[in-house]
Amino acid sequence: MSSVLRMGPTAGEEVQAAEGGAPAPVRDLVLCADGSAPERVAAYVERELPPGGIPAYREARGGGARSFVLWADEHRRERLATLVTESAANGVATYRLVGAHGELIGTFVREKAWRGRGLRTRWTVTPAGGPEAVGFKGRILWWYVWWLFLPLQTLIIVLSLVGGDGDAARGPRRIVWRAGRQAPLEFRSQDDSVRLHAPGYDWRLGVALVALLRTFDSWLLGAEWDDRRK
Repeated sequence: MSSVLRMGPTAGEEVQAAEGGAPAPVRDLVLCADGSAPERVAAYVERELPPGGIPAYREARGGGARSFVLWADEHRRERLATLVTESAANGVATYRLVGAHGELIGTFVREKAWRGRGLRTRWTVTPAGGPEAVGFKGRILWWYVWWLFLPLQTLIIVLSLVGGDGDAARGPRRIVWRAGRQAPLEFRSQDDSVRLHAPGYDWRLGVALVALLRTFDSWLLGAEWDDRRK
């Protein structure tokens, strides 16, 4: 049975600090659906800021760096896992996911298209103690179709932004990760969800993956959850 993970609706910009000066609750979350069971909150996700605060984080993320925490509740009472950037340079970034006690859960490697080892963005997911799974952004066939319409892209972008949410202007985004003959993970662009097909995977790896992928949404939308100015 597969688990379906997706970023849920946020509390909005109106979230205020609690009484007594306590920090405002975490506003972003990841939802999980298992089979016929009702969808539930798997974790609350919040970027972890460097000493320079939001400006320093936003500057570093331009080079591929990311850092966020998975919380068990919106009031930060229990840390489930933390994603940190191990390295980010020349279009290739490596991220480590560690548990509350520093134990390694897994790693993610993003190799940007044309800068890594192929014409498509390559994502490698490696669970601790398990085989790596490799996935490529978009199917080759659909990329060929997309590039055929390159002369019309400007018009498509304008119409997409004016008439909707900009999604039509994106390139192909589906990703299927393969480890040998297995396909343990899948990202579906229709609903921006990650399917966790392998029962042996740590569920926190899937939660972190969907949150990480959503930090690389189309620049046209300007809606990456970790790129806010506040």
